[in-house]
Amino acid sequence: MEKYNWSELLTPESLPFKTTYFKILQTHISYVLITDSLVYKIKKPVNFGFLDFTTLEKRKFFCEREVELNKRLCGDLYLGVVSIVKKGERYYLEGEGEPVEYAVKMKRLPEEGMMQRLLSEGKFTKAHLDLLVDTLVPFYQRAETGERVNYYGSLEVVKFNIEENFQQTAPFVGKALTERKYNHIKNYAFTFMEKRAELFEERIKGGFIRDGHGDLYSANICFDDLKRVYVFDCIEFNERFRCGDVASDLAFLAMDLDFYRLRELSQYFIERYVEKSGDIALLEVLDFYKCYRAYVRGKIGCFTFADERVPEKERQEALLQAQKYFDLAFFYSQGLPKVAIFMGLSGTGKSFLAQKFLEKIPAIYISSDITRKQILGLSPEEHHYAEFEKGIYAPEITERTYKAMLERALEEISYGRDVVLDATFRERRYQELFHRELISRGIEPYWVLCTAPDEVVRERMQKRLKEKTASDALFDIYLAQKARFEPPTEGKILSLDTSQPLSFLLETLFQFLDF
Repeated sequence: MEKYNWSELLTPESLPFKTTYFKILQTHISYVLITDSLVYKIKKPVNFGFLDFTTLEKRKFFCEREVELNKRLCGDLYLGVVSIVKKGERYYLEGEGEPVEYAVKMKRLPEEGMMQRLLSEGKFTKAHLDLLVDTLVPFYQRAETGERVNYYGSLEVVKFNIEENFQQTAPFVGKALTERKYNHIKNYAFTFMEKRAELFEERIKGGFIRDGHGDLYSANICFDDLKRVYVFDCIEFNERFRCGDVASDLAFLAMDLDFYRLRELSQYFIERYVEKSGDIALLEVLDFYKCYRAYVRGKIGCFTFADERVPEKERQEALLQAQKYFDLAFFYSQGLPKVAIFMGLSGTGKSFLAQKFLEKIPAIYISSDITRKQILGLSPEEHHYAEFEKGIYAPEITERTYKAMLERALEEISYGRDVVLDATFRERRYQELFHRELISRGIEPYWVLCTAPDEVVRERMQKRLKEKTASDALFDIYLAQKARFEPPTEGKILSLDTSQPLSFLLETLFQFLDF
């Protein structure tokens, strides 16, 4: 049982200075006290097996270790370890007397430069990744390696880490992830280690096992106006998590970008690192470690959810995050990329349903409405109403559109990315073209045929006229399409009446697609 709840015991008066900002956050292993210019991190007296902070002596040791290790990348950010003392009924940071607790003292980084904020505000760019790669490549090149460190990249240790993950998350099956996904991810991980065992030995021989960071993702990265990047909060509490394959560290950040549905930036980050470091072999283990890292983030969310000291709202948010990370781990465990083709007449809801699906699954979206206007140099929101198969919807332009969509889809799957296509696919020749090209690459597409009653379509199209969308279709065009529509006959096909409740549609969709 925890003796001190620092969220309640520390106040602005506990500080040796005045501050206008005072906030205490909690994670599964620490309290984080934030002031105007400084941050204090206090370790919780917890033991998760892989981490033991149960005594004051251990917490002091790991505070000192945290400062020492993080000075490798952030020498001026970490200011040292300070005491918390009790005087009367109050507790004071940096006070004189017998310490009842210790805290890591740090400078506060600019909120506007935090990578998570940049991502959420859509301000994160390739320039940020260039700066980050330029920092990470020399860091890993000079990071400690050798027999002691190499042990942590061995198949024996990697297998132990993964077994531990599944043991510790077993109680959350049914809450944070389904039993089917749990078993699938587990089977993928152990099958990979069995069939590709030689890769782990090759990585050791290549010198790619290093005393690295261990927690390289957006919450621990901050940019100072593209002049400097701070990579902080490395793992101090367990060498087994900090030391390992450089690919595992990099996979963490690549996975994080995938989590934000920034697959292009994720790909760019890895490509730039490979280019700068020459470590092309990391690509062979990248998805394995991405899956591992996503699963670890899911596990941490479960730990926070199970911590009754954390406010209920934060616990529920942690559970939701855990579910998303487990979904991403499941996504990585799928192997070959998947292609879902949302098809159907204009107004049948295929674009809406595809977008709702994409809120749950990180995949590349390719729309005929957007592609058509891109190849003609038009804005997606620019409307061009025309008769059936006239103007920008003339057959020759439609053919160019489908060819451009296919070319883009084949390029994306060549990078291992899942793809969602959105078009009417009214003519069977286009259905057969896409089916043939995908099958030749070992991928059987999922066809989602969207339908709706005529009166529902008419109502949707009247509403569409008032909104900014990429589609120009009106009801008379819908009727013309309907008269000439050729339903699909090959492959996996699901027909959905989109006038049904969205929850039912999504549940049916996910059962069918198995993404």
